[in-house]
Amino acid sequence: MSPTTTEPNDLERSDLPTENHEEHREAELRHPVEDRRGFFQKHPAAKPIVFLVAIVAVLLVGWFWWESRQWEDTDDAEIDGHIYPISARVSGQVVKVNFDDGQLVHKGDVLVVIDPTDYAVALERARADYQDLQAQALAAQYGVPVSSVGSFSQIRSASADMSSAQAGVAAAQKEAEAAQSQIVEAEADAKKLNTDVERYRQLLGKREISQQQFDAAIAAATAANATVQARQASLLAAEAQVKMAQSRIDQANAELKNAQATPNTVRATQAKAQSADAQALRSKAALDQAQLNLSYTTIAAPVDGIVGKRSVQVGSNVAVGQDLMAIVPLRDVWVTANFKETQLAHMRPGMPVRVKVDTYSGRKWDGHVTNIGGATGAIYSLLPPENATGNYVKVVQRIPVRIDFDGNDKADFNKDGLLRPGMSVEPDVNISKR
Repeated sequence: MSPTTTEPNDLERSDLPTENHEEHREAELRHPVEDRRGFFQKHPAAKPIVFLVAIVAVLLVGWFWWESRQWEDTDDAEIDGHIYPISARVSGQVVKVNFDDGQLVHKGDVLVVIDPTDYAVALERARADYQDLQAQALAAQYGVPVSSVGSFSQIRSASADMSSAQAGVAAAQKEAEAAQSQIVEAEADAKKLNTDVERYRQLLGKREISQQQFDAAIAAATAANATVQARQASLLAAEAQVKMAQSRIDQANAELKNAQATPNTVRATQAKAQSADAQALRSKAALDQAQLNLSYTTIAAPVDGIVGKRSVQVGSNVAVGQDLMAIVPLRDVWVTANFKETQLAHMRPGMPVRVKVDTYSGRKWDGHVTNIGGATGAIYSLLPPENATGNYVKVVQRIPVRIDFDGNDKADFNKDGLLRPGMSVEPDVNISKR
């Protein structure tokens, strides 16, 4: 057997020569003894740290999972805003354009000026027409009270003439009746006297009366007959007076009818005055329109915003309704987010929203859900789907949701113009706060 080689112990090593001892230590450094203990045996304090890290990781994963269920987001969203088209309300040649695309304008700033010469002339002509018709209407108004007073006086005069004529007829009829009575009386007297003459004639033949008595009887009879004729003439004159009085009644009646027709003349005068007023009002409307047309030659900005789509140049002849440019207000912006229909089960107006704008990474704006659209975007399309055809393929639809920024009612909102319509955004809606 070969002798067993054993390593010298420390005592033996210490007894070795110095050179051998150093060689042995170098050999140990080159070939260290392998340590077979585990990581946690080597590092006893690592076990609780790893356990704590695992618990924290589980809690973080659970928190992120829970937090993700409280938010709904979409990348199908953009900033929307009203675009105000600026168009011409009158035709004419453009003489001035004060702003170009991309420039900021304020409400009331003059954007475009159309040549106002023709409209100024039309305004002066309309003003002259109005003054002329206004004077005519004033003159017609003055004629109304004059005609009213004249009509009243004429009616009273005609009524008085009628009463007088009627009284004259009554008096003439009384006179005629008196003349008739006098004729009867005179005829009775004449008849008696004529009878006396015939009797006296017989007595004269017998010489019972004198010639003088007979002559007296004849004279009396002749006078009586003359009286009868006179009374008859008086009756004829009275009847003529009656006819004359009746003719005066007819004349007074005609005058009264004419007088009674004068209110129609008054009404006609009033109608003419009203017509003159209406013509004056129509002329006033034409004057107002001329003033408006002159004011329309100066086109001002309706809101604060940025000019875009400018298509007008100095010297251009524009027509009524022609688009000249557009203004995009910076304050009146919001987000239109097209969420999937499966995301809207718990979404309600008023829920808070965090809006991330792609243009400005790392910056977010606060907002809130304002309303949820009344129909899906496909329904508003030009050719909406017809599900009743039987060949419908079910596709998850999207419904537009309006999101307004918090503080957009303040005067300084978006004054730096960071938010522009059309920008892509990613809104996150907190559906837990409902």
